[in-house]
Amino acid sequence: MPNRGVGWRGPRLGDLREDEARQMRACGYRASTRWSSGRSPILGKPIGMLLLARDATVTYCHSHTENLPSIVRGADTVVAAVGRGRFVRGDWLKQGAVVIDAGYDGNVGDVDFDEAVGIASLLTRVPGGVGPMTIAVLLDQTIVAAQSHVRNAARGSMGS
Repeated sequence: MPNRGVGWRGPRLGDLREDEARQMRACGYRASTRWSSGRSPILGKPIGMLLLARDATVTYCHSHTENLPSIVRGADTVVAAVGRGRFVRGDWLKQGAVVIDAGYDGNVGDVDFDEAVGIASLLTRVPGGVGPMTIAVLLDQTIVAAQSHVRNAARGSMGS
């Protein structure tokens, strides 16, 4: 049995934001993206839009969605970011689903890891899964912004 609980194996979640043909393709997959009832524009909506751009069928849900377990059970990819520890149970998941746990409550994720590890084909760990990726993307964007600022400042001083 493959080691399913040591983090993301395969294309990195951050690679979804790159428009490169060699990266993960969601085409043909039914993806369910879920987040808290606050419907965060920080994770749920952006990841759903990234998956839509890759031709996935995306179902947006929240913690108060009716029949949530059956909706999640139909998904090939589940992104959980509710902020409630162990909210997503193993029996909610389709066998072989890709599960990205972006939630954090205390020191556990939104997905019941022990229940999901035998069902998911890929499963991110909390802590240590999505969190380091978030930090890496924030640092990357900070560098891009600083470089842009320096370029713009240099252009402004040359014109004086």
